[in-house]
Amino acid sequence: MDTWFLYVIRCKHGNLYTGITTNVERRLAEHTGNHNKGAKYLRGKTPLTLAMKKKMKSKSMALQIEAKVKKLPKMKKELFVEGKIKVKEL
Repeated sequence: MDTWFLYVIRCKHGNLYTGITTNVERRLAEHTGNHNKGAKYLRGKTPLTLAMKKKMKSKSMALQIEAKVKKLPKMKKELFVEGKIKVKEL
């Protein structure tokens, strides 16, 4: 059984991108690289930095939390990244 992570990437202009993966370092490299495996949204927005990663209990939970985080306004996403909003509070 794979371990799933929720991750948040900060773009050069401060935008936040949320995703899930089983390997955060590989996924960040894919987003940063010049190949087609990274998200289209992140192209041209380098440098990218990992703002946070959080281990999830399952892929299903990771997908549910990802959807909730993506719907948050930027201010609340920032609070989530800072740890001031917990997963169970979403």
